[in-house]
Amino acid sequence: MEILYLLLPLSLFVVALIGGVLWWAVFSGQYDDPDAASLSILRDNDSTSTQTSHLSS
Repeated sequence: MEILYLLLPLSLFVVALIGGVLWWAVFSGQYDDPDAASLSILRDNDSTSTQTSHLSS
């Protein structure tokens, strides 16, 4: 029974810590746009110019 005096405050502290980390993650923009990084590799924004080679014969 005496172990509850230790475990109850410890578990409440862990729950508060996890809640604080979740609060920070949500309000600091960690979940704003999770698809942007995975889709940025698929965008073809290379500026390649087409050069035609003319052979004079």
